[in-house]
Amino acid sequence: MALTALELCAGAGGQALGLERAGFEHMGLIENDAAACQTLRVNRPDWNVIEHDLFESLPLDDFKGVDLIAGGLPCPPFSVAGKQLGERDERNLFNIGLQYVAALKPRAVMFENVRGIFDPSFDDYRTLIARRLRKWGYDLDWKLLNASDYGVPQLRPRAILVAIKRADFGKFRWPKSVEKTKTVGDELYDLMEKRGWKGAEEWRKQANKIGPTVVGGSKKHGGPDLGPTRARKAWAELGVDGRGIANEEPGPEHFGMPRLTVRMVARLQGFPDDWEIYGRKTAAYRQVGNVFPPPVAERVGLAIAKAIKASRRRTVVSQAQVRLASTA
Repeated sequence: MALTALELCAGAGGQALGLERAGFEHMGLIENDAAACQTLRVNRPDWNVIEHDLFESLPLDDFKGVDLIAGGLPCPPFSVAGKQLGERDERNLFNIGLQYVAALKPRAVMFENVRGIFDPSFDDYRTLIARRLRKWGYDLDWKLLNASDYGVPQLRPRAILVAIKRADFGKFRWPKSVEKTKTVGDELYDLMEKRGWKGAEEWRKQANKIGPTVVGGSKKHGGPDLGPTRARKAWAELGVDGRGIANEEPGPEHFGMPRLTVRMVARLQGFPDDWEIYGRKTAAYRQVGNVFPPPVAERVGLAIAKAIKASRRRTVVSQAQVRLASTA
C-alpha cells in the first residue's frame, strides 16, 4: 500500500509534487488561494484539491489514517523582513497545523518555514511546539536546509520540522546533499536563447553561480519582481534585472540585462517545464516565488517514507503471524 499525505497550505504544489515523487498519495490538498488551487487542478486533475481557509473548521473524517501531514505554513510571522510577531501574528498557522496533527495522529509530520523561526526570540515557541508533539507520542528534529544542496540553483534556506512516531523516529536520517548543482546560467540558458537573443552565451558566462533566494511577495505586499534592493543587487551580479518579471524571453535585439519570466523562476524553484502555473503574471509569480522546491521536498519525503515504511512492514508481518496462529 502506498503511503498517504495530507497537504496544508499547498500553494502551487512544490511540496506536493516532491512528496508525490517520494511515493506519497495525496488524500487532500488544502489551499485558500483560488489561483493556486487552479494550478493544482490543471496539473493533477485527480488530486483532491480543497479550496479552504485553515482558520475555518473542516470535517476531518475523510483523512483518518493518513500517514503524513505536511505543510508549507505561511512565513511572515517569522520572517526577518516582517515584524516577527511569531505565535501572536494573525497569519500564524503553526497552531492550526498542530491541531490537525492532534486530531488525525499521522505517523509523521513535515512543516516548512523560513529560517527566521530559528531566531532566539522564538526559542520558547519552538519549545512549546516540541512539548506538544512529544506529548502526542512523537520525537522530532528541526534542520535548516539550503535548496542549493539538493540540486536547486538558488540558496533558499528553509527551516524544516520533521516529527515521527517515537518508535520509528530513530530510523529517520536527514537526506544527504547532491554532489553538484547547476548555475543559474546553465539552468536557464536554453530559455534565454529561445527567441534568438544574441547575448545569451555571454549572459550564461556571467550567471555562473547559484542565485540568491527568490522572493515571492504576498497578496498585501510585493509585486512581480525579485525582491528588495539587496536582492536585486545580488541578481544584477548574475546579469539579471530584478526590477520586474518579463512576459517573454529576450528577443534577438535585446540590449542590457534580461528579466526572468515566470517559467524561468519556476525552473529555478525546481518545477518541471510541463508544470503549468495558472493566472496572470503577478498571481503566477507569487505562486512560484513562495514554494518549497520539489527536489528538496522529495528528498525529505523519501527519508520520512523510509522510516515509517519499516514500521508498516513490521505491522503487516505481525498481523500475518496472528492470522496464521489463529488458524493453526
